[in-house]
Formats: sequence, structure tokens, C-alpha cells
Amino acid sequence: MKKFVFFLVLILMGALIVGCSANEADIKDKEPEDPKKEEAGEIETSGKDELSGEITVWAHPFSGDQEIEGAMWKEIIATYEQETGVKVNFEQIPWANRDQKVLTALAANNGPDVFYVIPDQMPQYADVGMLLELDPYLEGFDIEDFVDTALVSTTWKDKLYGLPILQEAYTYIYNVDVIKAIGEDPENLPATWEEFEKWAEKAKDKGFYATSFQGGGSLNGTLYPFLWQAGGDVVTENNEVLINNEAGIEAFTFINNMYEKGWIPADSITAMEHNGLWESGKMLAVQGSGISVSRLMGQDLFDFVIAPPMKHKEQLTYGTTGMFVAPINTDNPAAAAEFIKVMTNTDNQKKFNTVTQYIPTRESAKDIFGEQKYLEQLAGYTQYALPGVIHPEGRTIMPLIQAEIQAMLEGKKTPQEAADAAAEAVQGKMK
Repeated sequence: MKKFVFFLVLILMGALIVGCSANEADIKDKEPEDPKKEEAGEIETSGKDELSGEITVWAHPFSGDQEIEGAMWKEIIATYEQETGVKVNFEQIPWANRDQKVLTALAANNGPDVFYVIPDQMPQYADVGMLLELDPYLEGFDIEDFVDTALVSTTWKDKLYGLPILQEAYTYIYNVDVIKAIGEDPENLPATWEEFEKWAEKAKDKGFYATSFQGGGSLNGTLYPFLWQAGGDVVTENNEVLINNEAGIEAFTFINNMYEKGWIPADSITAMEHNGLWESGKMLAVQGSGISVSRLMGQDLFDFVIAPPMKHKEQLTYGTTGMFVAPINTDNPAAAAEFIKVMTNTDNQKKFNTVTQYIPTRESAKDIFGEQKYLEQLAGYTQYALPGVIHPEGRTIMPLIQAEIQAMLEGKKTPQEAADAAAEAVQGKMK
């Protein structure tokens, strides 16, 4: 557990939080008595009838209607309490500074028993022994119903540390008016890079941009989908850097071509968004998700259609996953694990995602969008949606790679040089 404590100190110092230190003895008291049993998956776990005590659950606001969301939480918690006899102390915490709040509380040994994390947080925490492994608590649990891509972000080095509650799927949303203006068919959208390139050239010839490239934003919406579609990746869990292999060069080259040919705006190097161009009808397509669809429907600007994620060598895209986890130093691990299981069952996924309008991670819960054709369509694409770079350094390497993409678009580096420089920068962050 020394590694765990050291990690907390580093994170808290980095966040300018001082005066907190973990009680190592207290944490060790929560460890299984026999480490060999833990490694073999033989930890003794309690059934529902043996659960007792109480747990504290932390979550964030997921919708704009806190009254409806509050009622949802009360219903879910009441069901769990009735089934298990365990009391739940629920606290909604802000999104801002959530890392610092969680880590400070856990370092002081008074944190939650269950909390919500996103894909770039999980491997940071799991890699230093901060999270409770859930595999020993899942005997008889239906995990096959989860979308495979949703479990990518909950697993680190073959151990499951969380169960997913929500997903998204990013894909191209097309302006129907622009499609018709370039002489194409809105019912026959580009499925491959090659088909998209043909449409992009036609759009440019007619005075439109092909798409938005937010060079100052997250790589999840810029480089990574093309990298995955080319059959590539950034780095493995064993620290093997892949970003400058053949697939990586192909993705860098595709992006560079879009810029050089004028398919994306001139400010794409550092742009944060192109909503004005898109909403004024000057762009053929943008990468978007359910939020994008809701915005378009609310503004009623133009007709639009949604395409499946594009394919080059692979058909993949980006889509975040949200999950619930438990800390290793929880006072009530069996009850915490049971809450995570109950929270992510089919009925509660339906309740949660009906309110929040995210996509359920269980196939059996996706029928909630039967009357919402766009969300129903996006729900069918989560099978292609990867949650980002699942690695403890996933967050810290992103700006390093982004800087090389920007240098390439500025004409300072070739795609090969930019990819090689990105690989060198990523390698420098590996342990």
C-alpha cells in the first residue's frame, strides 16, 4: 500500500492540496488476510442476506433537471436498501475539482464507499492499488449483457474495477441541405475514408467546409477516431508506444491532408469549436453525439442525418464511458460491490439513462429510446465506441501529442516527423 499512499501524496501536491496523508495502518486493515487468496480470486464475499451496515455514495449531477434526477436516485437507493438492508448515505458532488475532493477524502480515510469515475481516472487509481477489484464479487452476475466496448474502460491489466452505467458514441452528423447541394444522397452516406474524401472535395468545390477539426480540443474527437480506424493505438497497458507505427502515420497523414486541401477551416490548428460555421450551414458534417443531436433538434436549424462510424481498416470511433467504483479502503466492500451491481442492472440503467439521456451500457436496457430515433440510432453505435486511451498517463500525454499535431498542421513537421515526436514524448511519460 506504500505505492497507493505515495500516489495520493503526489496527486494532492499537484493539486496544491496540503496537510493530508493516508493512514497506512487503517488501509492495511481493509486488505484481505491472505494475499494469495486475493490473487487466486478466492476472497470470501457476502451474499445479499449477509450484508449490513451502511455505505456512502458520491455521484455528480448528470442532467439539467435536479428534481427529476433526485427522485430517480431516491427510487434506486430505496430499492437497494430494501433488497440488502444496507443504509445508503448519498451525496451529490460538483464536477469541478472532483479528483481533489475524492483523493483528499480517501487520503484522510473518510471517503465514499462508491464513487463515479470516467475512463482516464480509472487506470490512474487502479494502477496504484487504490480501487477494489470487483471480480471476486461477481459470481452469478450477468456481465455478458454489457456492451464489450463499455467494459474496456473498467478493466486494467485483466482485473475489473468498475461497472459501467453510461456510454456515448461519436459519429458524423450531416447537414442534408449541404448533401443535396453537392449532388449526393442523404440516404447513402460515406462509410469509408475514401468515400468521405470524395464528398469532402465536392463540398470544398461548392464553398463548404467538409468538417470541423478542433485542434485545441480533446484528441478523443480529433486524432483518436482516425487512429483507431487505421488499426492503430497510442500506447498499451504494458507501455509499448504505438502511435508512430504504420497506422499512426496513416492517421496523421489523413488529418494533414484535410488541412492542406482546405476541407477544414484555417483555424483548425488551435480551434476549440466551429459551432458558428456548422449552425450557419457552412459545413457538411461534424463529429457529434447525443448532446449534439439535442442541440440541433432544439434549434431546428436544418434537417440532418447521422452516419454510422466510418471504417478504414477498422470501424471504430470515440465514446466516453462512465462507471461506478469502490476504493480499496472502504469499510464495507461487499455492500459497496453490491451497490455497484444493483446500480448498473437493467432496470436501474433504464431509469438512470432515461433521465440523463445517455446510452445504457447493457444491451437489455437500450429499448428506452424506442420513440427517439436519433438516440436509438446512436445506441446501436456504442459497439464501435472506444472510451479513449486507457492508461494511467492517458490524460497527461494528450497535450504532448496535440502539440505535435498542431506543429504538423502549421507545416513545421511532416506526418512522420510529428508522429515520431509524439511517440518520443509519450515514451518519456512511461514508468
